[in-house]
Amino acid sequence: MTQPVTASNRRNTPPPEAKEKRHTISILVENKFGAFTRIAGLFAAKGYNIDSLSVGPTEEETVSRMTVVTRGDDQIIEQIMKQLNKLIDTIKVVDLTFESFVERELVLVKVSSTTETRPEIMQIAEIFRAKVVDISPRTLTLEATGSQQKVDAIIKMLKPYTIRELARTGRVALKREFQGEV
Repeated sequence: MTQPVTASNRRNTPPPEAKEKRHTISILVENKFGAFTRIAGLFAAKGYNIDSLSVGPTEEETVSRMTVVTRGDDQIIEQIMKQLNKLIDTIKVVDLTFESFVERELVLVKVSSTTETRPEIMQIAEIFRAKVVDISPRTLTLEATGSQQKVDAIIKMLKPYTIRELARTGRVALKREFQGEV
C-alpha cells in the first residue's frame, strides 16, 4: 500500500522534476583569449560540476565550439543556460539533451601485452572497431571512438591486461539535422 504524501514526509522525497539529470550543452563562442577561462570560471564560481569538456575550432576560424556535460535539476540547468548566455564571448548556447544528437568520445589506451596476450587484445580491438596506433614488445596502444558506453566498455574489457596509460577526450556532440525515418 502506498503511503499518502503528507507535510511530514514530503521533505524526504524530492519532486520528480527536481531529480538531477545529465545534460549535454553545446556552446558556440568567439575564438578569443579568455573565453574558455570565463566559461570554466562560471561553472567553478557557481559550484556547478563539469563531467566532460571538449573545446575546438569550428568551420569558422573565429568561432570555437565547447561541449560541456554537466548534471543538475531543471532549475540548475536553467541557471547555467542563463549565465552562459550572459557571457560576452558567447554566440549560442543549446542544451542538446532533449534534441536528437550525435555524440562521440575518443580514448587512447596503452595496454601491457606479451606474445601470449597480444592476439586476445587484438580481438577485443577488432570487436570494438578500435585501431592499433602504436606497438612495442611490451605494449599495444589502441584508439577507440564511440559513445560514452562504448568507451567505458572497451576500457573495462582491457583492464585485466593492465592498462599502463589512458587518455580520454570529453564528449563532442552535434545536433542531428535529419529527423525523419530512413
